[in-house]
Amino acid sequence: MKNFVLSAIACCLFASPSMGESGEVRVKSKEDTETTLLAHVIAHLLRQEGMQVDDTHFRFGGSPVVWKAIGAGEIDMYVDYTGTLTNQIFAQQGIRDEAGLRRELAKYGVGMTKPLGFANNYAIGMRRARAEELGIHRLSDLKNHPKLVLGFSNEFVNRDDGWKGLRRQYGLPQADVRGMDHRVAYEALVAGTIDAMELYTTDAEIRRFDLVALEDDAHFFPNYEAVILYRLELEKSHPAAVAACRKLEGRLSQSAMIEMNDRALAKDPMPIIAADFIEREFGKRPDVYIESSARRLWRLTIEHLTLVGISLGAAILIGLPLGVISARRPRLGQMIIGGAGVIQTIPALALLVFMIPLLKTGTLPAIVALFLYSLLPIINNTAAGLRSIPRPLLESADALGLSHAARLRLIELPMASPSILTGIRTSAVINIGTATLGALIGAGGYGQPIQTGLQMMDHGEILFGAIPAALMALVVQGLLTWSERFLVPRGLRLNPQQ
Repeated sequence: MKNFVLSAIACCLFASPSMGESGEVRVKSKEDTETTLLAHVIAHLLRQEGMQVDDTHFRFGGSPVVWKAIGAGEIDMYVDYTGTLTNQIFAQQGIRDEAGLRRELAKYGVGMTKPLGFANNYAIGMRRARAEELGIHRLSDLKNHPKLVLGFSNEFVNRDDGWKGLRRQYGLPQADVRGMDHRVAYEALVAGTIDAMELYTTDAEIRRFDLVALEDDAHFFPNYEAVILYRLELEKSHPAAVAACRKLEGRLSQSAMIEMNDRALAKDPMPIIAADFIEREFGKRPDVYIESSARRLWRLTIEHLTLVGISLGAAILIGLPLGVISARRPRLGQMIIGGAGVIQTIPALALLVFMIPLLKTGTLPAIVALFLYSLLPIINNTAAGLRSIPRPLLESADALGLSHAARLRLIELPMASPSILTGIRTSAVINIGTATLGALIGAGGYGQPIQTGLQMMDHGEILFGAIPAALMALVVQGLLTWSERFLVPRGLRLNPQQ
């Protein structure tokens, strides 16, 4: 068993992708389509200036996640919106103007370009036919329709510049408010499952689905002008990178951004959309590299195996001794298993977010979270397997003069091996599925296309990540079952012919 575990960990360590070179500028984006498109634009501009760009994983998660990443120095630049910064990131600071925002950003070592030329403001939208049927034209009209079903992104539901503040400002009575992914909300709105949702005013779906943005007659929503945030130290270490970003100041119109979003919705490759904009705006087309599906699948597989292999291997190394302790010391065992059980009840996404302040973003916090999730089945099954060994057998081993260590190695672990392997199999399957959430904090793996597909309502993209993840779970489960012929004594196998 020990050799198997060490081999698995070694394979995963050697398979892990190499770190980006120190001279690369790390360009990232939030999880939405628009900032990802703009990240491609920035990456093209930087490469045209002869700089290397680390853009392996653009999408990094929601606004708080990306903000923490740039504040911690893990990324160098990304696109955000002034309204998000003043009303979410610095909600308690009372910032009212651009100068105040720049001063607050500088405290965290972050600089900001001038606005890029368009604002992506919030609005509440409905299907045009439904709004006309109910006579709803302004946000204040919603007060007369308390039975409406509203669907908002989870971030919008909890933001002061979102549903919380909107409900207070207008005195809205709606109680059926559902949190869901923004792109899923579009599908629900078109299908009639919900009556209204939050829109971003540059979303291509507004025109495509014939939606209407309700008039904000109380002027609740602030202005969300697009800007590029960058680490201030780049002004000294990579001044050309900051200069390249400033080329975009005032150059992106509202119509140009809507057109780019529309093309992305039509599944045009984002690097090509970004390159077309740069050629049209600056007269020079950047080189475009489109990763082949086979190469991309291989890269995602290696990333996913790294997350799963290292976290599962560590869980085996730690879980087995804890399982032995739990079997030999029942009271202490109850505390150990209870603690692992409490961790198991924490939602996976919440656990990943809890890891960010301690371990920052990327691969490491994802591995630690997956390790913690993998412990319970291994500890529980190890303890249960050891407790199930007949007492006379253990007494016979003592009568032969075997030490506790020898009895554990020669009798107890082999006897408990079927139960232990069952726990490892369970952990492996859970681990592979949960690892897809690692993409939300920049860890890569199969979760990356799943996340992208959800954002762009692209079912093919979702399946590009979901199917390999399911196949990996089946393969790993099969390999662990096959390993029983080497790790489980023949007399204890369910099928002795193995």
